[in-house]
Amino acid sequence: MRKYLKEFFFFPDIFFMCIIALVGITFIVFHITTSWIGLAWLLGLLSFALSEYLIHRFLFHLPPPKNPFFLSLLRRLHYDHHEDPTNLKRLFVPIWYSGPLFILASGIGYLFTRDIVLTCAYTTGAICYHLHYEWKHYVAHRPIKPLTPWGRKLKKFHLLHHFKNENYWYGVTHLTGDRIMGTYRDEKEIPMSKTARKLTEARKSQIE
Repeated sequence: MRKYLKEFFFFPDIFFMCIIALVGITFIVFHITTSWIGLAWLLGLLSFALSEYLIHRFLFHLPPPKNPFFLSLLRRLHYDHHEDPTNLKRLFVPIWYSGPLFILASGIGYLFTRDIVLTCAYTTGAICYHLHYEWKHYVAHRPIKPLTPWGRKLKKFHLLHHFKNENYWYGVTHLTGDRIMGTYRDEKEIPMSKTARKLTEARKSQIE
């Protein structure tokens, strides 16, 4: 297990986000003056948890754009991950994508609160959940047996998304979105997809 912990935490994008999260937590701890700060942190967690399904399904699984630049972005963000699911360089969300999103979230948070500490708490919460997401995603693609039945269930359905049918089981840390949106199904009811490893081909076939 030590090998996998080292591999995860010392991957450059993850290491950088861990540093940012620690800085944010330290700042919050030294500036806690009200329970609103804790609530802002929890709201950040919840915001990322809610966005997980939406981003995975409606952004990462977009039909391939005709523009070569945007196609290359989607290939790096997700298409290539389906083609090579165990490749670490394709497994984690790149910092050039997640970084600007957190900066944008911070800007929006500050516009609503006009408070640096609340904004920092909200953004730090989102980053913490992002790291939780990355760990769950990492575990799903590494020969690691989750400790809990829930963890094993999440891993099972994420691998079904990759190796059985890419149109179901979008959740990585929870299955709430799948249950609400109808993409949580018994694997025995779902046919094997020939394009789960080739999203470009799958999406082209849907729009032709």
